[in-house]
Amino acid sequence: MKIKLTISTIFALSTFAFFSCEKKAETASTAPESATAAPATAGATTGMPLKTEFPPELIEGTPKPMNLPNLVAAPTKPPEFLAAEGTALLSKGKKVTSSDENPIIGDLTLITDGDKDAGEGYFVELLDGTQWIQIDLEKSSALSALWLWHFHSQKRAYHDVIIQVSDDSEFKTGVTTVYNNDYDESSKLGKGSHNPYAESRFGIVADAKGAKGRYVRLYSKGNTSNDMNHYIEVEVYGKEL
Repeated sequence: MKIKLTISTIFALSTFAFFSCEKKAETASTAPESATAAPATAGATTGMPLKTEFPPELIEGTPKPMNLPNLVAAPTKPPEFLAAEGTALLSKGKKVTSSDENPIIGDLTLITDGDKDAGEGYFVELLDGTQWIQIDLEKSSALSALWLWHFHSQKRAYHDVIIQVSDDSEFKTGVTTVYNNDYDESSKLGKGSHNPYAESRFGIVADAKGAKGRYVRLYSKGNTSNDMNHYIEVEVYGKEL
């Protein structure tokens, strides 16, 4: 059976196809930035998958709006990261110091104790403004990744999350910045290229890209719920030099 197409029929079909494609393109370009999926985690192209224990879900209180540009939504599954063979957890039980010598809540030892649960007794609260914590790995190391949990019992995002590595405990020389989402330079440590992200029980993995140093310093400047700075756990992975 043969089907004859008139010129008017062909024109109608072409017009329908054109507007269908245009509608799809418009829908894609107007998708809300706050719904951006978590970006694919970097890392080695071959190697061992980085694994850790995750805390149970615990959401308390009423979250406040997270009005930040290019906000990355909280992940619904653990991030994936390939690390070089021989990569190990270097930070467990290591000494932690801070710009706030007397935390409002908790003790700095909580940050490297391996416990990632939420709620009272599991996190450290520091003063408002730009504050930092610092982990002494005791030996200079080549770092693969840093896994960070600020606070996950409420949906929120932390401002000016910056991670630096150095062999200088005062971070005056030989400083390498491996992560920075301070998009407006409000902490005056340089403008960051990473996007703000919503906290979750899965934390966030920052690619250290082999940065070398004995000390790891992490900054933040309050969050979308309040002006304080919080840490539940920080895991630093790499190889001792």
